[in-house]
Amino acid sequence: MFSPKNPLFQKLVDKFSNSRDFTISFVLHVILVAIFGTTVLFQAVQEPPDFEGGDPSKFVSNGATVTAPPPQDTPAVPTPNINVPPTSNPVNPITTDAPSPAKFNMAKLIIHAENTTPSTPADVVSPKAASSAPDGLTKAQAAAIKQFTNWKSKGSGPGLGIRETEFEFTAYIGQYAGGNWNSTIQIANGKIWNGSLPNLLYFMQSRSNNKVKTNWTNVKAINLDSDELFSVRPPFIFMTGTRDFKLSDKEVENLQKYIRLGGAVWGDSSVPGRNSRFDIAFRREMKRVIPDVDKNWEPLPVNHPIYTADAYYPEIKVVPPGLNFYRESVYALKIYGEVAILYTANDYGDMWQTGLNDKGQIDARRNEQNTFVAINQVIWDNRETYLRNITPGALDATYKFGTNVVIHLLTRWENKTRTAKSL
Repeated sequence: MFSPKNPLFQKLVDKFSNSRDFTISFVLHVILVAIFGTTVLFQAVQEPPDFEGGDPSKFVSNGATVTAPPPQDTPAVPTPNINVPPTSNPVNPITTDAPSPAKFNMAKLIIHAENTTPSTPADVVSPKAASSAPDGLTKAQAAAIKQFTNWKSKGSGPGLGIRETEFEFTAYIGQYAGGNWNSTIQIANGKIWNGSLPNLLYFMQSRSNNKVKTNWTNVKAINLDSDELFSVRPPFIFMTGTRDFKLSDKEVENLQKYIRLGGAVWGDSSVPGRNSRFDIAFRREMKRVIPDVDKNWEPLPVNHPIYTADAYYPEIKVVPPGLNFYRESVYALKIYGEVAILYTANDYGDMWQTGLNDKGQIDARRNEQNTFVAINQVIWDNRETYLRNITPGALDATYKFGTNVVIHLLTRWENKTRTAKSL
């Protein structure tokens, strides 16, 4: 017999004894819980496919490894200058054994939360980056650079401000081995007719009232293993893509010679954010081009010429947010104290597949075939689904930033070639 000291338990026993219906119901509940308690009744809803920046005519499946993006910057509130030392050797140790696949699927684009501060401020002043390394230029080297970098037009002269100076050049997209170098442009009949670089150069020429003659209708691809690099003398080579790649020895050799003559490489990842395959590959391969142990990737500080009052658009004081609000710092490798290789990981190229007209509005012109002449149709159709920050205001800031970068690459050697000392 159970002790009367447990009246609750005794009442339960009496209940079972006196109520057959209650007992049956209780047993059935126990059996149902045992059978269905661990069964998943609903499968998780799968997210829609991700947009591939490299080839916007296709959508790709989920599953690509991505890095959590920094939160969206609030345009109305300027980011404070925070003295945060850069991560020690953030780039050089990066290696990858990933193959160069026939098609690499773009990493998932995660839309940032609004009204938050970027986790990695783009306007951090790095003590190392702010310091100027000795240039080490000889008179002979300075003379060769001066001859190679003569991109000012005949109407230019000393003492003119940057807005009064005239330039004339043709820009090239680097065609390299093993990657989708044409990820942000559209090609028809072998000619580049639309996309990132043509739209940026059109913006530069139209907004400068043709003082900056960019030859934007004649943007070309150039093989990096070709000696054409040294005959056409491009002021910079624009490189982009979404895939892992490895430069050939000839491509590395040509780029080494090209940048030492005064040229520059501008890499822009077509997958926004860090640690995409292109991001890893570009940083790694450019360290083959500039392997010097004393030259490492460094962020450009807020006192760099592309952000100061001397810039073509001085209102651009910090890195503008790119596609899906990514706002990584601009990094560079330098020679003789000047930028030789510049890298942006914010996917400005895919933003520039949407053009702006002279009034700062979306350039929605169409041709006789009713096709956009300055807009990638697929990007436009997905601008509020998978792709964000494609608005007139955001585009205007990135186009002005791109202009500042190009003008800096055109003018960065002037002081050094005038004042070079012989050894």
